[in-house]
Amino acid sequence: MQVKDRVLAALEASRGTYLSGQALAQQLQVSRNAVWKAISQLRESGYPIQAVSHRGYCLDVDSPLLSPQSIARHLTVPGLQVEVAQTVSSTNTLLRQRAEEGAPEGLVLAAVEQTAGKGRQGHSFFSPPDTGLYLSLLLRPKLSAQDALLLTTCAAAAVALAIEACAGVEAQIKWVNDVFCRGKKVCGILTEAALDLESGGLQYAIVGMGVNLFPPAGGFPADLPQAGVLRPPPGAGEPQPAGGGDPEPILRLLPPVGGEALFPGLPGPVPGAGPGGHRPGTGPDPDGAGPGSEPGLLPPSPRGRREGAGPGLRGGPGETVKG
Repeated sequence: MQVKDRVLAALEASRGTYLSGQALAQQLQVSRNAVWKAISQLRESGYPIQAVSHRGYCLDVDSPLLSPQSIARHLTVPGLQVEVAQTVSSTNTLLRQRAEEGAPEGLVLAAVEQTAGKGRQGHSFFSPPDTGLYLSLLLRPKLSAQDALLLTTCAAAAVALAIEACAGVEAQIKWVNDVFCRGKKVCGILTEAALDLESGGLQYAIVGMGVNLFPPAGGFPADLPQAGVLRPPPGAGEPQPAGGGDPEPILRLLPPVGGEALFPGLPGPVPGAGPGGHRPGTGPDPDGAGPGSEPGLLPPSPRGRREGAGPGLRGGPGETVKG
C-alpha cells in the first residue's frame, strides 16, 4: 500500500480529529516529508484536509469522497476487499470479468459513474456522476440454480434496511429487485450468475445494486418518470435521521437456504407488487429508475440476468482495501 493510502487510512480512522505530521510519521514509520507529500497528493485528488500549525492534519468530517479507506472503517465482516473507481463502463461487467479470472469471493467494486450502465434486456442505464452509489459484490455461494433468487431477495432487504437506518426514510420492496421510497424507485438490484453445468450449482454470482442519493443535474430523463432519490431537492422535504445505522445486522442478512421466514419484520412490499401481481414489462424501463425497473418481472433462468444500478458518490483514487 502506498504512503498516501496509509495516510488516508489514518486520517479516515480519526476523521474530524487533528493528527500531527510527527504522529503520522511515527505511526506509519515514514519520514515527515513523506507524510507531507502524501497530504499534498490527497488534496490534489480532492480530499478536504485541513492543516493547522502545531495541530497537524484533519480530514473534514463531512468529506463526500468515496474511498476504500472511508468504507473500510465501517466494515465488520471479514473477507471483504473493496475497490473504488471514478468512472467505469459497468461495475457488474468488470466484476464478472474478474470472477472469470478467478477473483475471490468478497471482492466489491464501487464506482462514481458508469458510462455503459446496463438495464434489463439490453436497456441502457442512466448513470450520471456524483449523485448516488453503484456497487457490485462477487459471491461464490454454494447454492443451486433454483435457490439463486435468494441473493436478489437478500440484497433488496439489505438495501431497504440500510436506507431506513441511515436516511430515516421508509423503504418498500417491489418484488423482487426494486426499492421504493415516497412512491418513487430509489434502488435497483442486478444479479448475474454463471452456472456450473456439472454440479448444477452456481460457479459465481455478481450482485449489483445502486441507490439514487441526490437529484442529477438537470433532473432525470423524461422516460424515467418513476425515478426518485433519497435526498430530495431543497424545499421538497428532507428525510430525518433515524439514528443508529449499525451495519452489522444488514451484513448478516444471508439466511439458511430453504428457510421459510427469510426476513421477519422487514420493510413491507409495495402494495400490489407481490408475486401474484407480476406482469411482463415492455418498453424502456417503465418504472424509470434504471436496470431492473420493469415491474413484476419474475427471476430469469440461472443463465439469465437480473439487473439494477444507480448513480454514484464522488470518488477518490481508485485503490483497494481489505476488510
